[in-house]
Amino acid sequence: MSSNTWTNGNRGAVAKRAETDGERPDREKARGTRSEQKAPRAVKGAPGGTVARATKKASRAAKPSRPRRGRESLAAKRERTNEILRRLHAAYPDAKCSLDHRNAYELLTATILSAQCTDERVNMVTPALFRRYPAPDDLAAARTDELEELIKPTGFFRNKAKSLLGMATALVDRHAGEVPADMDALVKLPGVGRKTANVVLGNAFGIDEGVVVDTHVRRVSGRLGLTRETDPEKIEVDLMKLVDRSEWTDLPHLFIYHGRAICRAPTPRCEACMLNDICPSSRV
Repeated sequence: MSSNTWTNGNRGAVAKRAETDGERPDREKARGTRSEQKAPRAVKGAPGGTVARATKKASRAAKPSRPRRGRESLAAKRERTNEILRRLHAAYPDAKCSLDHRNAYELLTATILSAQCTDERVNMVTPALFRRYPAPDDLAAARTDELEELIKPTGFFRNKAKSLLGMATALVDRHAGEVPADMDALVKLPGVGRKTANVVLGNAFGIDEGVVVDTHVRRVSGRLGLTRETDPEKIEVDLMKLVDRSEWTDLPHLFIYHGRAICRAPTPRCEACMLNDICPSSRV
């Protein structure tokens, strides 16, 4: 009885071991098949892997790539911004201030009128305005109702008339009728903020004191990933960090031209944009 029991148990163990041993080659074969399906890694010393990596690095170094938002260093962003300006200069070689003017007084007056109004409409109003008031002392002596009637097409004409009269009076009383070429003095004039002062300094006097931020500059710089700010003065600070001082006056002109032609609100023409390969907002 005990002998038969041992024999049967032994036979069961032997049979089980044989069955297990018979399965091992199949498992090994399956593992081998899976390992064969994996793509081999490039070995550092292998010629093919080294060449492939070198080619990829050279391709990336050839031009700035489209950045991921929040992952671009300041140095990389400066490099990309310089490339943006290079391409925009090539696309808009005649970019300049869109407000018609012959001197600092006319530019200052036109810039005040341009608030909440297109430059084109301002340019339709200013010829008659400057014929009637060719100098600051003439404007300072203007009758409010006559001035309001002349500038009415620009909108908000009552507030603008008040600003123009205050600005002209301050020029006569404080600056002998001359527009000062100084930021601090300009922003103390009625109706003149930093944006207006930057327009006058950069375009009438050739002084790069800051970057003009209007609705086009705010939209384009945001889409290009050059700033996350929405406040004009904070946007200006961000842009000033990215470009040389010599570009501070030209950058707004380029962004304004590009904003009107390609990077429109609300729908940009990304398919026609020369910046779509380095713009994080590109739809193509």
